[in-house]
Amino acid sequence: MPIIIPPELPAAGTLQRENIFYYHTPRALSQDIRMLHILLLNLMPTKIATETQFVRLLGNTPIQVEVELMAFDSHTSKNTSQEHMLTFYKTFEQIKHRNFDGLIITGAPIEHLPFEQADYWEELCRIMEWSKSHVQSTLHICYGAQAGLYYHYGIPKHQMPEKLFGVFEHRVTHPGSILFRGFDDTFLVPHSRHTESDPAGIEAEPKLKILARSDRAGIYAASTDGGRQIFITGHSEYDTRTLESEYLRDKRAGKPIHVPENYYPNDDDSREPVNRWRSSANLLFSNWLNYFVYQESPYDIQAIEPIA
Repeated sequence: MPIIIPPELPAAGTLQRENIFYYHTPRALSQDIRMLHILLLNLMPTKIATETQFVRLLGNTPIQVEVELMAFDSHTSKNTSQEHMLTFYKTFEQIKHRNFDGLIITGAPIEHLPFEQADYWEELCRIMEWSKSHVQSTLHICYGAQAGLYYHYGIPKHQMPEKLFGVFEHRVTHPGSILFRGFDDTFLVPHSRHTESDPAGIEAEPKLKILARSDRAGIYAASTDGGRQIFITGHSEYDTRTLESEYLRDKRAGKPIHVPENYYPNDDDSREPVNRWRSSANLLFSNWLNYFVYQESPYDIQAIEPIA
C-alpha cells in the first residue's frame, strides 16, 4: 500500500525521483477503496498446481484480491477432473460481459505448434481482443506472452536449437521501470521453453519497452506505456519442484532433456534443488498489483478505458 506523507516533505521529491508511489493526505482522505478482481486464464495442464502458484503470489500483498478462474469453451482439460473444472472455472461466455482489474494469461506446453494450430487459438484471440476494453492490465506469461506479442503486434516466435531449461540470471534494462522497483541489480528466473518471440521484432515495436533481459535467456519483460499489456517470458511463479517435475516427466518419456541449468547444486540432479527466485517473484507480482492494477484501475470498474 502507498505511504501517505505531506507533499512538502523533502522525502517526497526523493520518492518521486525513485518511482516510489506515495499519497498526500488530501488525496488519501478522498480515496475510495474496493477489492481487486483478477481473472486467471489457466492454460497449463497441471491446473491445480498452477492455480496454487499464482494465488500464492497474488495473496502475498496487503491488497484485497478476488481471483476468478477461466478455461476455454473450445478445449477440454485432459489432466484435471471435470468436477474440479465445473466447480471452480468459468468460461469466457460466462464472464465476457464483465470488467476486470487484471488478467493473467499463463504459459502452455504447446509452444512447438504454430499458433493457429492450437485448438483454442480462435477463442484465445477473442479473449485477448476483449481484454483491450475490459481489463485494466493484462499480464502475459511465457506462451501467453508469445501469443500476445503475435496477436497484438504480429511478432513471430521461432524454434531454439535446444530447450531453454533452468534458472538464469537477469538484469533490469529500463531503470525507470516500476514493475521492477526494489529488485536487486541481478535476479533469477526459471525458464522452460523450446521457442522464443523474435527479439528484433520486440525491439523494433515502438509501443513496447524492454524492461529486463538475460544474456542466456534473452528478453524477459516488455510492456506498453502504462502497463496495460505486460509480457513476461519466464516462470517466476514456479514452485521449487516444478522444473524437477518437468525434467523427470521428459526423462521417463525418453524425450531429449538435459539437467535444468543452475537449478540443482553443481547441476547434480541427485541433490535437492534450491529456490533462489521466490523473493523476486513475490516482488514482481506485488509491483504489478500495486502500480498497474490497484493504482490505475478506476473505482468504478465499468469505467476502464479501452486501449486505443
